[in-house]
Amino acid sequence: MSLNMYEASIPVFVRMLGNLSSILDKAVICAETKNIDPAILVNARLAPDMYPLSRQVQIATDMVKGCAARLAGIDVPSYEDNEATFADLQARIAKIVAFLQSVSAEQINGSEDRTVTLKLRGREIQFLGQPYLLDFVLPNLYFHVTTTYAILRHNGVEIGKMDYLGAY
Repeated sequence: MSLNMYEASIPVFVRMLGNLSSILDKAVICAETKNIDPAILVNARLAPDMYPLSRQVQIATDMVKGCAARLAGIDVPSYEDNEATFADLQARIAKIVAFLQSVSAEQINGSEDRTVTLKLRGREIQFLGQPYLLDFVLPNLYFHVTTTYAILRHNGVEIGKMDYLGAY
């Protein structure tokens, strides 16, 4: 049985962004309960040379919108990376989920061998569709969602593994 590219991408992306949204909701509640300026959490980092939480969310959402568009053979939507609040980040997630849900299975399926070209750090890298999804996009999505989780957990937000995984 061959891999269904749609099922391996869009539902996974939507689920993980939903889990990310729920984690951000818990961060807002934590900030209110503990009287913490939410900007502290939005700008928090695990290490000085790492991106802050806001950028982690931006990269996670950019990764999946780019993948969906490239696999579907449509233009990648472009959004400014100017989110500075949890409300801004939630709006970005909602916008990306709406875009993902507008991409059909018919557009994605059959993209296993579609050539995807990315410009990364000043050079072009080419992938075929399936390795692009499985070996590049999904690991990046999980990395940036996990890093967001870790930043919040490190800063006292009461979240656990099931918040990351979501309900089944």
